[in-house]
Amino acid sequence: MAETRHTKVLIIGSGPAGYTAGIYASRAMLSPILVQGIEPGGQLTTTTEVENYPGFTEVQGPDLMIKMQEHATEMGCDIVGDIITDLDTSKRPFTAKGDSGTTYTADAVILATGARAKWLGLPSEDAFKGFGVSACATCDGFFYRGQEIVVIGGGNTAVEEALFLTNFASKVTLIHRRDELRAEKILVDRLMKNEKIEPLWFHQLDEVVGDDNPKGVTAVRVKNVKSGEITEIPCKGVFVAIGHAPANELVKDVLELHNGGYVTVKPGSTETSIPGIFAAGDLTDHKYRQAVTSAGMGCMAALDAERFLAENEG
Repeated sequence: MAETRHTKVLIIGSGPAGYTAGIYASRAMLSPILVQGIEPGGQLTTTTEVENYPGFTEVQGPDLMIKMQEHATEMGCDIVGDIITDLDTSKRPFTAKGDSGTTYTADAVILATGARAKWLGLPSEDAFKGFGVSACATCDGFFYRGQEIVVIGGGNTAVEEALFLTNFASKVTLIHRRDELRAEKILVDRLMKNEKIEPLWFHQLDEVVGDDNPKGVTAVRVKNVKSGEITEIPCKGVFVAIGHAPANELVKDVLELHNGGYVTVKPGSTETSIPGIFAAGDLTDHKYRQAVTSAGMGCMAALDAERFLAENEG
């Protein structure tokens, strides 16, 4: 039988923002329910070493998220392994439908659904995902020791991935449709000085080429954006690094957005365009996208929600 559960604060998402919101909302005695979503722990569960989170000189991404989950649970946060498929923001209490069949009602909602890697949308890219095509160098770079690989993109993500992959690959070809990188200058300087990296300007990925038995990438075909000429580059791995897209499916038609889909919040707060709905982490942050800033916003969201509930009691 379908169950309905009510909470003062419903937290949707389980990365650093979600778990930190859970910790603070629990300490405020708001008895929050946190629904983990399709990827419990968020993007950090697909990384290896994390060296820039305060308190840890080095920690594995999945381990850090387990510690955050344990901390939130210890504080009293009710963590549920469900996926929210629909959110009605038209009236309070807000109503969320879970994939499990459970309905959640809440006086306030904290959105912490994060972001996910963008893809090019090529059929051949999709065909070889997990078999030579990846969007996470820290997850999969180890498998390409001594191999030639390519990275697609021209921003910070692409340059960071290319530099990281030189730890494993014999050669990294960075493919970019322009002749100038959008990345930070310090990263560009490092890339240009690295003998293992060869930039290929004015090109874009046209097709991923590979075998079916065993399944794996053998080359990429790239197109010159000026002449249209196709060139084939032998490689064993293709890393698509063209940025991230916010996971805004629940609210893209009801909340104010910015920068291509990130949820807009009022300056200095986590308040969205609908009173009682708060947003934190990569869902709203297109600039920093760090675990520590996401955690900070999760704290802010819980405090904002606590204040909102106190002001709107009854």
